Amino acid sequence: MDFFNGLIDQITSIYTILASGWGVFLLWGVVNTLAVTVVSMLIGAVFGALVAAAKISHKPWLKWVGEIYTTIFRGEPELLIVYLFYFGGTQILTGIGRSTDAIGPSDIINMPSFIGGVLAIGLISGAYQAEVYRGAYYAILKGEIEAARAYGMSTFTLFRRIIVPQVMRFAIPGLGNVWQLTIKDSALISVTGFAELMLKANTASRSSHKFLLFYSLAGALFLVLTSISTPLFNRAERYATRSTVRPK
Repeated sequence: MDFFNGLIDQITSIYTILASGWGVFLLWGVVNTLAVTVVSMLIGAVFGALVAAAKISHKPWLKWVGEIYTTIFRGEPELLIVYLFYFGGTQILTGIGRSTDAIGPSDIINMPSFIGGVLAIGLISGAYQAEVYRGAYYAILKGEIEAARAYGMSTFTLFRRIIVPQVMRFAIPGLGNVWQLTIKDSALISVTGFAELMLKANTASRSSHKFLLFYSLAGALFLVLTSISTPLFNRAERYATRSTVRPK
């Protein structure tokens, strides 16, 4: 009985803390985390597609550029890249401002935390997306491309009607994994001061001294985000492969 009474007291205490405003505070962190993830994925999609095209190109210098990009952004620690974009960007912007006399010698132009963060996470995501797109391209049957060329399709029509739909069909499972990685990497931009879920949880825990509670809630919310994402990507994969025969 004492155990259940203590458990009820704990639940009541947690509810009181969250109802006092900290619950809404954390939910805004979830919204900001989703914003970072979505924008980073879109940036990564653009760079990933360009890098994938470079790596499957017949031009050696393009392959070389693509290899350098994926090697750097997959090989360096993500936190280091965030530091370089945010603090390095701040140094560059400040240098430009001082050289043009736009600011004084003691003034600083800070890189916007959201922009610096999503650029860093987006380029990291792009390195992984590039490999997903490249693998998806090689999964296309060569006979389909040869048949389209024999039919007289232009390069643009071949790209639009054959390559892109097929690449996206094969890429969806891999993109689901990249999405999960990007959600987790979004926590890294808390070092820039952007109020995503991790920074919100850190602020709440330090203000209330309930470290275990708020860090556990942050972990639970991250799990909710990733758990919701999995069936959505599974559904997208089923839709994309609806006209193909699926193994039983």
